Amino acid sequence: MTLMTFAYLIAGLVLLVAGAEALVRGASKLAARFGISPLIIGLTVVAFGTSAPETAVSVQASLNGSGDIAVGNVIGSNIANILLILGLSALVAPLVVSRQLVRLDVPVMIGAGLLTYALAWNGGISRFDGVVLLLLLVLYTAFLVVASKNEKKRAQNDEFAEAYGVEGTDKPYGWVLQLLLVVIGLGLLIFGSNLLIEGAVSLARALGLSELVIGLTVIAVGTSMPELATSLLAVYRGERDIAVGNVVGSCIFNLLLVLGAGAVVSSDGLSISPNALSFDIPVMLAVFAACLPIFFSGYRINRWEGTLFFGYYIAYTLYLVMFSTGLPAISLLRHAMAWYVLPLTAITLLVIFLRAWKHQR
Repeated sequence: MTLMTFAYLIAGLVLLVAGAEALVRGASKLAARFGISPLIIGLTVVAFGTSAPETAVSVQASLNGSGDIAVGNVIGSNIANILLILGLSALVAPLVVSRQLVRLDVPVMIGAGLLTYALAWNGGISRFDGVVLLLLLVLYTAFLVVASKNEKKRAQNDEFAEAYGVEGTDKPYGWVLQLLLVVIGLGLLIFGSNLLIEGAVSLARALGLSELVIGLTVIAVGTSMPELATSLLAVYRGERDIAVGNVVGSCIFNLLLVLGAGAVVSSDGLSISPNALSFDIPVMLAVFAACLPIFFSGYRINRWEGTLFFGYYIAYTLYLVMFSTGLPAISLLRHAMAWYVLPLTAITLLVIFLRAWKHQR
């Protein structure tokens, strides 16, 4: 392992974040120029933009034959989105959860996760499965556009417009600069993903870690930097519902777009390792399911719930590293999580959900 390995990792992450930022800004301005509402821009263009690093890395990894990195990147990013990003954001300030997220987007996120698990049950996601995922993404996006026309949400539109700067006067030839930002952003994403994959593979080999673990940890956190930056910035600006919507939308795009595109470009589809099927995907589904009772209770994420999310992410990461390196303490951590922490958490979430449901009635 050389300094060049770390240089590739750091340079790749920096280029991915810069590329995603340029892509989001340019695409948002262009969409607004064509009369697309800021709300839809936030739920689609921005969600796609913050998922662009995952897309670039997973597609490139699929083309290079590193399917474990592609799959681990998606699963790990989704787990990091909920546990790490929402956890840290809620620690900064309690987060507001819109009713639409609880009624529509979170169930869609859980449904997309269950569908992915079902498609991967035979050990892989084929090209046909990838096409199905991409078609579902098109249907979901079209539904959002139609729903936004049927129900005017001026207050939310103002929040997204303020957050992403998509309203106001624009220069006559401003579209040239906006198009240039999109092109530059895409270029940075492609170049950055190549550097990140090369550095990650070298790091995995040097540390004796599998490509799946590297994808679940180092690359997953790295490609989730745009979501983290967007959510923390939204919290800082006081737009705390945008922070949650950005994360949920990104998780949906990761499953439908990133996995779908990765499976389509790969000649044999994406292979799913037994470890991912037996542990990592169920963890992702459990994290998704935990969102419903927490979001439903008062339509907010409190600081103690953010602490719970963040603590679980630390435990999950420690488990991956211990399991991959064969440390003897892994059995102690596994028993503590299985027999104490997880049951207590499940009981707590059930009580929270029942109290919120009783209050709603």
